[in-house]
Amino acid sequence: MSDIESVDILAIGCGPFNLGLAALASTVDDIEVVVVDSVAEFRWHPGLMFEEAKLQVSFLSDLVSLVDPTHPMSFLAYLADVDRLYPFLVREQFFPTRREYEAYLLWVVERLPSLRFGTTVDEIRWDDGLGLFEVTVTTAGGSAMMHAGHVVVGVGTEPAIPRELSTTAPALVHSSEYLYHRDEAHAASAVTVIGSGQSGAEIVIDLLEANLDGGPAVRWWTRTPWFAPLDFTKLSLEMTTPAYMEYFHQLPEATRDQVRAGHWQFHKGISAETLDRLHDLLYRRELREKVEPVQLRNGVAVEGLDTLPDGRLRIRGRHLDTGSPLSHTADLVIAATGYRYRKQDFLAPIDERLRRDSRGRLVVDPNHAVAADDELAGRLFVANAEEHTHGVSAPNLDIGAVRNAKILNTVRGREVYRLPRHTAFTSFAVTQEDMDE
Repeated sequence: MSDIESVDILAIGCGPFNLGLAALASTVDDIEVVVVDSVAEFRWHPGLMFEEAKLQVSFLSDLVSLVDPTHPMSFLAYLADVDRLYPFLVREQFFPTRREYEAYLLWVVERLPSLRFGTTVDEIRWDDGLGLFEVTVTTAGGSAMMHAGHVVVGVGTEPAIPRELSTTAPALVHSSEYLYHRDEAHAASAVTVIGSGQSGAEIVIDLLEANLDGGPAVRWWTRTPWFAPLDFTKLSLEMTTPAYMEYFHQLPEATRDQVRAGHWQFHKGISAETLDRLHDLLYRRELREKVEPVQLRNGVAVEGLDTLPDGRLRIRGRHLDTGSPLSHTADLVIAATGYRYRKQDFLAPIDERLRRDSRGRLVVDPNHAVAADDELAGRLFVANAEEHTHGVSAPNLDIGAVRNAKILNTVRGREVYRLPRHTAFTSFAVTQEDMDE
């Protein structure tokens, strides 16, 4: 037993959310957190790391600042350490580039000895006698056992390819892998991007720039009724605050699902700056001769892909307004079709003790703990797997620090970090004060 490592919190998956958990815990004396990940080293969206791409949130939405702006692992502390505070100030941009944010994350990684890469979680069991999780992991050195008082599952998402686009042809590439195929795309005769959103738009910009330099013909198809902007206006953004998250959580399950459907522009829209750049590139094409054609088409559903004898793909679709069939061929198809939650097979031994809703999804409490039987209550938490219970905020970087503070406060049974109390001007819930006498 003495050879089995025991920790207060074992966090599975080392993305920004669990990295932030380790960062916040690093300055708390009585909480030991270990974060494990199967990958060999930390990387953040390398297949979409365009040089000029920006975050859609402020630098304050770093790993720690929204609950502790004085924390030594804040983004401002990083800027000070690399002697870039004044250049960042003069730049007058609240939104760091993705490349700079990744550099900040790597800076934090270097300062946290609690991170273990190359470690795969195989199975999680609960020992009623010990009152601890038994976690089997595999490393380069073989299999090992860990004990944990609490577990945070933050394994993130994985690329999703809809059934209509299902094919084994190498000519289909998910947007998350685009930069690995960039040279191939620029050298192609015709490239089609399916799906809009920020990632799809950034890929189309890259292809349009290549098109201006003699590159491929470009088609962009999306099911959405228009190339919609991200709804990042001031009062709309209050829908991503802790205040709205708390209100959303107390709604009935059916109401939450209905409300969520109307929030698509928070994740599937395109930034205004990106839309401006797209239009500018399209306008510049008007001044050029002998460039390959470009087509943007909204309101179209892809119905299937056919692999042709020469390896190209035939894309079949239907115009949603008229029902008219559409088709064309391309050398390469980029599927900007989003992500889905990764399966968590390692939870199978305790699955029967976890509560699920009418659609089979985990029931998640306000403090991000998975609802479970008495022994497991308040022991298992999720990060970025609770949009169905906590709303549009769940995947956002700007909620990570608050979620992690709630987890740490729950684990220790005290206010390790003070949670923000006033986060929105909008009143979401109906109270007695709203009722006439």
